[in-house]
Amino acid sequence: MQQPSNIGILALEIYFPNQYCDQAELEQFDGVSAGKYTIGLGQAQLGFCYPDEDVNSMALTVTQNLLQRNKISTHQIGFLEVGTETLIDKSKSTKTYLMQLFGDNSRIEGVDVKNACFGGTQALFHAVNWLESSYCDGRLALVVCSDIAVYARGPARCTGGAGAVAILLGPDAPLVFDSRVRALHMTHEFDFYKPDPSSEYATVDGQASVRCYLSALDSCYMLFREQLAKADGTDILSAKQPRYYCFHTPFSRLVQKSFARLAYLDCALRQKHGGPGNGIDKCFAGFESLTLEQSRSSKEFESVCLKASQGQFDEQASPCLLLARRTGNMYTPSVYASLVSCLIGASPSELAGQRIALFSYGSGLAAAMFSVTCTDDPHRLAQLIGSLSHVTGWLDDRKKVTPEEFHRVLQEREEAYAKKPEPYSAESPRFGGLRGGTHYLAGIDSSWRRTYRVWPGQSD
Repeated sequence: MQQPSNIGILALEIYFPNQYCDQAELEQFDGVSAGKYTIGLGQAQLGFCYPDEDVNSMALTVTQNLLQRNKISTHQIGFLEVGTETLIDKSKSTKTYLMQLFGDNSRIEGVDVKNACFGGTQALFHAVNWLESSYCDGRLALVVCSDIAVYARGPARCTGGAGAVAILLGPDAPLVFDSRVRALHMTHEFDFYKPDPSSEYATVDGQASVRCYLSALDSCYMLFREQLAKADGTDILSAKQPRYYCFHTPFSRLVQKSFARLAYLDCALRQKHGGPGNGIDKCFAGFESLTLEQSRSSKEFESVCLKASQGQFDEQASPCLLLARRTGNMYTPSVYASLVSCLIGASPSELAGQRIALFSYGSGLAAAMFSVTCTDDPHRLAQLIGSLSHVTGWLDDRKKVTPEEFHRVLQEREEAYAKKPEPYSAESPRFGGLRGGTHYLAGIDSSWRRTYRVWPGQSD
């Protein structure tokens, strides 16, 4: 069999719950200063799930929608892997629930991958490796990321969220992975972890987590620049730079700070390799003696970086934050929700031939920076963007709930988490508000076995 070429993303699908809490109203209800969530974190809305939905139902919904919207036969899939950190079973994988969608096609490789928010990206790498290997039989690969991010009541709760993304992968794609560009960074940290089996809440050191994120970004970006140069067969300053940057997004303000660091790292590379400066390099004068570690904790330096990079951020990263600002942190789907935002915010002509960088981070920690290059064919890009045309309508049509309702739902979720559920079976969603075509948790029996149904109607 001929080696496949131009392996990349053939199609994307995203799902998020049909209700949200307004962050400005949540600020007022929580008794914090105005702007703490909306300006300090850069968040506008926060999506969350009622008990009708769980990580499996969202994965089922997003997978079904991708297959149907793109007219993909279940027999075309030969690899399916799931990235999630929302565990509802310590043995049975979410991937096995998805097999209900594939009928008699049981010959599908892959299971679940877990490492905080990085599991989806590692599943993606596994899928690409399979497509490039001798084990691939000409079929396509599918990666599903699904998570529910919830926190105990307190300062971190406003950074929650929920959602799922499905990614169809194969040869001759409109978004092609840049070969040999996979900058990795992995260390042992306790910035965010979930050691308590009686609770789904993480043990979080917020400041340490931000430091770990930025340290991983520094490491990945410098290696990414080196790998781009090798892949392009040129020097580090001449390699084609990304037009857009998609980040894993715990909250949007962190992405702006992260992008600002890239401006500084670019300046450092130009100075190291004797390249000509640009208009923002002079902004960093006086900070030459700072080490990378010192620069991550200097508020003065951070302020300079933010100001110097504002124009570039508005053009290259801010458009990728549409979904994160309005749905919150989806965990494993987060960086791919950023890619969806990038695609629906640009025209085919703006994307044609452009490189898009993606930075994925999972606490504990694992991180990677890699990139895709868009095809030069605007027709194929138009098809890809067109398949996501429903996303902004979904955002606008969601139901806004009060902060009181939001906290009540999460309190009930907390109380129910470690208890054996009362067996039940529901012919329709118990809480309403689902979009047509959405899978929902229809029952749990006395042996904890979960069953799912589809709420009738069109998905968009």
